[in-house]
Amino acid sequence: MPSPLERLPRGSRILVIRLRSLGDCVLTTPALALLKEHRPDVLVAMVVEDRFRAVFESTPEGNPDVDEILSPRISEVRKWRARLALNLHGGTRSMVLTAASGAGMRAGFGHHRYSFVYSAKIPRAQEILGEERPVHTAEHIASAMFWLGVPRGPIPRAKLETTAPSGHGSVTEYAVLHPFASEPSKTWPASRFLEVAGHLSDSGIEPVFVAGPDDDVSAFRDFRVLRGAPLAEVKSLMAGARIFVGNDSGPAHIAASFGIPVVALFGASNPRMWAPWRTEARVLTSPRGISGIETAEVIAAVHSLKKVQA
Repeated sequence: MPSPLERLPRGSRILVIRLRSLGDCVLTTPALALLKEHRPDVLVAMVVEDRFRAVFESTPEGNPDVDEILSPRISEVRKWRARLALNLHGGTRSMVLTAASGAGMRAGFGHHRYSFVYSAKIPRAQEILGEERPVHTAEHIASAMFWLGVPRGPIPRAKLETTAPSGHGSVTEYAVLHPFASEPSKTWPASRFLEVAGHLSDSGIEPVFVAGPDDDVSAFRDFRVLRGAPLAEVKSLMAGARIFVGNDSGPAHIAASFGIPVVALFGASNPRMWAPWRTEARVLTSPRGISGIETAEVIAAVHSLKKVQA
């Protein structure tokens, strides 16, 4: 029986729904690359919240994998006139958008709540990949493309588009540090980030902290801080960094997408699912939780990466 992609005529429109979060959005880009490599003739529209649209935005030369970026509004989704709607989120809002798309084919993972909306239910990633093991989020998302008809093959690094890397006025090599996370169990103590920052500074690498608009950056006032910057600016900064050090969070995946060496500190989340994808990385954990990771371990991880010398 022909696969869903084989049944799509040339030039068909595909709607891909990916609501929340930053890391999920970044790790969707390998799947989009696989899709467009296999079917460069289709037109792909990403439905994403405005705060994350810069993940999929292009440079002036264009993003070959995404043709349109739509806000998660029923009117915009309907206007796209998709033949295939692929829901990679699974929440209630995304289900409403899937149903409202008018697409003849509506696909999503079968474990999603309200999956009766789908005309094509995608099996578990383990079943598609033929391996009973915890799968990385990039593999999980890419498995949907394999099931839809993309030939099975290596899953590439996440791909973000940006203009020329910017050090934002830095005259030295710099490191990007992200000391924040969505919950305390995923947040390494600020005092230890300061110790790492001091060590980097002593080694001739300027520490630059990135923070969201609501993050308390007072502990890092002695260093340069990029707070509440547009995502496009964060991408540009990250692309020129020598190394990234941070909690398990979206900025770590942005760094990995540019091939920047990453030291990632994990607490409550599973590194098998969320480790930096396809970049040189050191993933640190502790049986005592994220606060059990010692500063010396992080500094050693920084210097173990090839691009950073002691």
